[in-house]
Amino acid sequence: MVDKLLNVIHWNQLNEIDQKKILVRPAFSTSNKVVELVKKIILDVKMLGDSALKKYSYIFDHSNLNTFQVSDKKILDSHYKVKNNVKDAILKAIENIKIFHAMQQMKIIDIEVQSGINCQQIIKPIESVGLYIPGGLSPLVSTVLMLSIPAQIAQCPNIFICSPPPITNEILYAAKVCGVHKVFEIGGAQAIAAFAFGTKSIPKVNKIFGPGNIYVTEAKRQVNQLLNNLAIDMLAGPSELLIIADSMANPIFVAADLLSQLEHGPDSQVVLVTPSIILVQEVLQQLKKQLQVLSHREIIKKTLKKSFVVITSNLIECTSISNLYAPEHLIINTINPEDLLCNIINAGSIFLGNWSPEAAGDYASGPNHVLPTYGCAAVYSGVGVIDFQKRISVQKLTKEGLISLSSTILTLSNIEKLEAHYNAIKLRLD
Repeated sequence: MVDKLLNVIHWNQLNEIDQKKILVRPAFSTSNKVVELVKKIILDVKMLGDSALKKYSYIFDHSNLNTFQVSDKKILDSHYKVKNNVKDAILKAIENIKIFHAMQQMKIIDIEVQSGINCQQIIKPIESVGLYIPGGLSPLVSTVLMLSIPAQIAQCPNIFICSPPPITNEILYAAKVCGVHKVFEIGGAQAIAAFAFGTKSIPKVNKIFGPGNIYVTEAKRQVNQLLNNLAIDMLAGPSELLIIADSMANPIFVAADLLSQLEHGPDSQVVLVTPSIILVQEVLQQLKKQLQVLSHREIIKKTLKKSFVVITSNLIECTSISNLYAPEHLIINTINPEDLLCNIINAGSIFLGNWSPEAAGDYASGPNHVLPTYGCAAVYSGVGVIDFQKRISVQKLTKEGLISLSSTILTLSNIEKLEAHYNAIKLRLD
């Protein structure tokens, strides 16, 4: 029974310590075995390059490719091998994602802060970015769009993709229309290592983006610590969704949204927070009913054990719980969801009302679906155009401008006992 698997909690029956315990995510730890294996893969790729990539590609993906780069012809041919309705869906999603992300571009700042002192902020793209696209049973075409479109808008001159073999025509088509420069058939930790250090076949990049399994995530963590000239987007944990709902929410929709997030994998978590006991009962029945027809129901049943329902006194209490949890995805399914929006301070992405399923954000509504998880939404944002750019400040002082500011600089450098800083100003005055 689903209602046995999904724990129902009455918030005000818990003390403060137990309330905090309830909102702690399920343990998501990387075993020493995984850490050591990834460490070995990274070292092998660093030292042996392509030969290590071929070895691990055969071991993990049963691939005997002699070359990793997908040919231009194969990428162009994907146009004819993808069904028209699929191409139409990809193009429509691209349109919305482009419109939203184009508005994120930062403006150049050019201002005279005081007479004789001009300051600027200029924006430059990251020179080379590597996008990791998970493959296997669920090739994430949508992730190609979510990563390559902001990279393209940011005008990154080198946009590369790594994805496990065999790469589907849908991924190749999406890469082509999104302006990706090169695509490589290589997956797992070895792909991350290739991006980090570079090999004869695969170029080194300045920043690595994209989700992946526990090995990919661990590889991103390790290379980020090893190299100073490399950055990663974030260390994403399992997918998660919190729904705030009132008594007027449609239980069919609420249950469907919970299940859609749970099928991401056995480590996912969903939380329903509501003051309505009647809604909870209806949602539990809908979960049981809808679960029966899903092909991933065995995975979802396991994941439901890590998920729960919280019954509160009112909707404001729901928003407080949501802020403590800081969900990756937040659905506010109430009569007037905008009224609660002002109370939300921690969330990766928010969906308002009955007709805003989280699945829309995963694919085509416009905002990015690469989001902070595991409570990181309290301090981090989802991926956007800014993540593919650098802000560089520029300053120009005239002689008069430096003279007018000199006493301030001399005083502060003297306080900090930085004599060379002091002299850099004083010698000019003299």
